[in-house]
Formats: sequence, structure tokens, C-alpha cells
Amino acid sequence: MNKAFVKESDRDDEDQVPEAQALPSGSRNYITPQGYAQLREELAHLMNVERPSVVQIVSWAASNGDRSENGDYLYGKKRLREIDRRMRFLTKRLDIAEVVDPGLQPNRDQVFFGATVLYMDRAGQERMVTIVGVDEAEPLAGRISWISPVARALLKAREGDTVTLRTPAGMDELDILEVRYPEPRPE
Repeated sequence: MNKAFVKESDRDDEDQVPEAQALPSGSRNYITPQGYAQLREELAHLMNVERPSVVQIVSWAASNGDRSENGDYLYGKKRLREIDRRMRFLTKRLDIAEVVDPGLQPNRDQVFFGATVLYMDRAGQERMVTIVGVDEAEPLAGRISWISPVARALLKAREGDTVTLRTPAGMDELDILEVRYPEPRPE
């Protein structure tokens, strides 16, 4: 079908999906040392391994002639855009990152960034979460972002405190059973 009759563009709109949770305006991008190292490793891998590999494939595919129906060329160009977009994102996030080592937290009985918290909700279900940066959050693994509603409710509370969590189903109360921090890393 002719492009004139179909709504198409040269840019892929599906590529415009946000890559991570946005930071609240004016807030800092707190991240643990492990999370920072992980983002740097991903950036280095994209820059030194993946991008050169895809560039080589695109170069080979371009040398084969007609690019309009060359699947390797078209897919390679799309993959290059994805890699470049991710590299820009990672570079920006690393530039504004504020590395916070939770092992150096002096108030170890209070919930701050990097704390691992064991709490019980009103239904009697116990959960353990670690409060981490936006870019390293994995809720299913118990690593929640410091800007998440649960983390916001827990921040600055102490063992034995009860905090209120506003949920779509209504208000919930969380009893803080334990607050832990990792041991300081030797320098």
C-alpha cells in the first residue's frame, strides 16, 4: 500500500516509551554504589560491545545494495536508535546521580535511603523491602524506589512505629518490625 494512504512516519512512535520512572522535579537522583556501578557497566557494554557489533551489521547490510527491503539494514538502524537512546538516558542519569552509601548511615534505627525494612500490614502480612534509587528498583524482588508510596510512608520512621499508607483501596497501617542497613564497606 502506498505511504500516502497509511498513517506512517519515519520515526517509530512505539520507541518513545519512557525507559524508567521519572524523577519528581527538583529532586535528586539518589542511587546506591551498587546501582551506580550497574548503570556504568550497562553504558560501557552498550558503548563498547553492542553498538560496534550493530554498526558492523548495518555497514555490511548497507553494502548489499537496496536498503529499502533489506531487513538486516532496517532492523539494525532501528536497533542503533534504541541503543543510542538508552546511552543518552544512562549518561544523563549518571550525570545527575547522587551516590549514597547506606552502610555509612549513622542513624541505623531510623528508615532512610538504603534501609531494609521488615513491616507488617493491617492484614497481618509481613513484607521486607529495601529502599533504593529509581533506576535500580525491582518491586517484585523487594527493592522499591525511594519515591514510591510505601517508601515515602516508611521514611524517617523507627522500629516499633506505625505509619499510615494511602492506597487506592483506602488507608492502611504498617507496623515497622525491623530496620537494617548493610555493613560499611572497607575502603
